[in-house]
Amino acid sequence: MNWWVYAWKFIVSWEKGHDEVIYKDALVVELNRAGIPFSREKNYEITYKGVILPHYYYADFVVWQKILFEAKAVEKLTDSHLKQVLNYLAASKLRVGLLVNFGGDVLEWKRVIL
Repeated sequence: MNWWVYAWKFIVSWEKGHDEVIYKDALVVELNRAGIPFSREKNYEITYKGVILPHYYYADFVVWQKILFEAKAVEKLTDSHLKQVLNYLAASKLRVGLLVNFGGDVLEWKRVIL
């Protein structure tokens, strides 16, 4: 079973309307139960003109050390959400991202390739 299917499994069994952090906490439970390796709130340095900036990008999850997972709980995903994932991918040097929205009437997701 694909790991992101676990996101779908728990969302269909749960009511809508939770804050984003609650969905992330529940996803931690599902990933742990499935034995899927992941990091949560992984930070990545941002470099500007050769200078490392004092703030970081924080990816919600990195799964199997190769897939960046960004969770949202909004009515609809926007271009700014997609741009956020693209920036995170560039900073992380990862090539594959998954942007998932738990806040809409149906589970909405986009696979992002850099």
